[in-house]
Amino acid sequence: MPPVHNGVRASSLDARWVKSRHSNAEGNCVEIAALVDGGVALRNSRDPDGPALVYTAAELAAFLAGAKDGEFDHLL
Repeated sequence: MPPVHNGVRASSLDARWVKSRHSNAEGNCVEIAALVDGGVALRNSRDPDGPALVYTAAELAAFLAGAKDGEFDHLL
């Protein structure tokens, strides 16, 4: 299967989207889905037909490690 590219319509992906339990009723949610090619897609839950950003598992792991270490706390 060819890799999925960034900007693909999120609703066109055959994916099971998951929302964080920290999401709120105001729609401040990012959803994530595992892709069959091993990639990981993210979308804005307020725009489920909008674009998906696609990352490799290694890219997402590096981001999550940085988030857990507080590297991005200054952005909030």
